[in-house]
Amino acid sequence: MYYGIQMRIAGLFAGLVVLCATPLARPASAPDNRPVIVAFGDSLTAGFGADTGKSYPDFLQQELDRRGLRYRVVNAGISGETTTDGLSRLGSVTALSPAVVIVEFGGNDGLRGLPVSTTRTNLDQIVIGLKKSGAAVLLAGMTLPPNYGPDYISSFQRVYSDLAAKDKVALIPFLLEGVAGTSRMQRDGLHPTADGNRLVAATVMRCLQPLLRATLRGRR
Repeated sequence: MYYGIQMRIAGLFAGLVVLCATPLARPASAPDNRPVIVAFGDSLTAGFGADTGKSYPDFLQQELDRRGLRYRVVNAGISGETTTDGLSRLGSVTALSPAVVIVEFGGNDGLRGLPVSTTRTNLDQIVIGLKKSGAAVLLAGMTLPPNYGPDYISSFQRVYSDLAAKDKVALIPFLLEGVAGTSRMQRDGLHPTADGNRLVAATVMRCLQPLLRATLRGRR
């Protein structure tokens, strides 16, 4: 009998050890149901050369949060991409069902001297595809260094204003306004510093606000 009691106590103790060693299940985190804003572009969007968390989409998220605007910014920037690369990724962006997409492509096309007609066609297809998915589009205008010549630069710049008018989308006339040619650029002269990205985010926010008001009205 004494032996039986010992065995029952040992079994109870073993059960307590197993119970204590088993981690308690954590409650599942609530899904993030905020509408999505996708920053879709190349190295200027990716935040090339800046510390992690210092890209313009990071600062844009901070500004939205500060204003109490419940949107989630997704950084879909990949360094080195051209408009052709962006077009190939269009499906991955529309799969996110974004409310707004900020389209920033073309700089690498221009720097490589690609035909302006190619840039125009690719950007047009990107914008049209995004609109068909139900997203509002904010197109970011770009320019090129002066050594590319006035004719090429002029043709390149017109792509953005022409497409914004043709496809009826909002336009940021120049994404790097107040940043390009200043100390807010990195030593390569092509990419903003963290300070520069903060200012880029402010420029984007000014043009983004009307779109957010429109999408908010559409959800009511």
